[in-house]
Amino acid sequence: MIVTLMNLLRACWRPSSNQHARAGSDVAGRQDGLLWYKDTGQHVNGEFSMAVVQANNLLEDQCQIESGPLSFLDSGPYGTFVGVYDGHGGPETACYINDHLFHHLKRFASEQNSMSADVLKKAYEATEDGFFSVVTKQWHVKPQIAAVGSCCLVGVICGGILYVANVGDSRADMSKPRERFWLSNSQQSIISIGDAYLKRSEFNREPLYAKFRLREPFHKPILSSEPSISVQPLQPHDQFLIFASDGLWEHLTNQEAVDIVHSSPRNGSARRLIKAALQEAAKKREMRYSDLKKIDRGVRRHFHDDITVIVVFLDSSLVSRASTYRGPSVSLRGGGVNLRSNTLAPYASQM
Repeated sequence: MIVTLMNLLRACWRPSSNQHARAGSDVAGRQDGLLWYKDTGQHVNGEFSMAVVQANNLLEDQCQIESGPLSFLDSGPYGTFVGVYDGHGGPETACYINDHLFHHLKRFASEQNSMSADVLKKAYEATEDGFFSVVTKQWHVKPQIAAVGSCCLVGVICGGILYVANVGDSRADMSKPRERFWLSNSQQSIISIGDAYLKRSEFNREPLYAKFRLREPFHKPILSSEPSISVQPLQPHDQFLIFASDGLWEHLTNQEAVDIVHSSPRNGSARRLIKAALQEAAKKREMRYSDLKKIDRGVRRHFHDDITVIVVFLDSSLVSRASTYRGPSVSLRGGGVNLRSNTLAPYASQM
């Protein structure tokens, strides 16, 4: 059981290998201190930019982009999957989602031989059930895993349709030239994956720390893992999508984020958004951005949260050919501080 836990934690900070990043040069991204980034890449519907900055001692944000087959069938749906998972209480739930949600989506898409809101809903349910199995197995040796959870934002572009599923406070914005921005999914409510102690009463007891336990018993789950799902046909003038954890939105408005992407080259868009958020965080604390960058993880959390940003640019000619075009397959995960193979404690070095 301890070996399983060690493998799970190591996987969370393992550098992306070529099998998880197969398109273009600099396939695995780059590390600059606490910032990991991939300035540009290709997906089947256009280009993307991706960046993650760490603030917590252990990176609690996880993210991925998967572009290509969205099922296990040769004739199945084809497109792009984007996931942003903002963990809380620890990294375990977000890491689990990163490892399992897309697999479940492909499994249910194979059963239906199509993409749909129902496929997304079932993928979320299967991921929640799977993580609860992990909690049940580890409960007696690691009770605090019952207090770990994650927000979960997913976008799928398939067949000229945009599907956005969300639990928690991460957000996805879309830019349209006339409307400047359109909030594709802004619903925020008390929903998450994990947080078992708020969903099943058998985990709301010792040996869970008293500071987490609720004093009054409950008979219905306090939190839900059922996502809010929006389905929108893409239009030729739709330009790009911004997927980000709430660490970005704490410092930038929707309009500010869209304006930054709109007014700059595509290359480095995600990194540029994170820089703008960090500059605002530094300004709020009356300090210089250059000084904020010198603060190490852990202490950095007093100034800002982990921040994950994925900007997905849409090529209208590729979106319109979605049913026939088979572009390059991409599988990439955001990075963070790596773990030594013989310890569960993180160490301060670049990947």
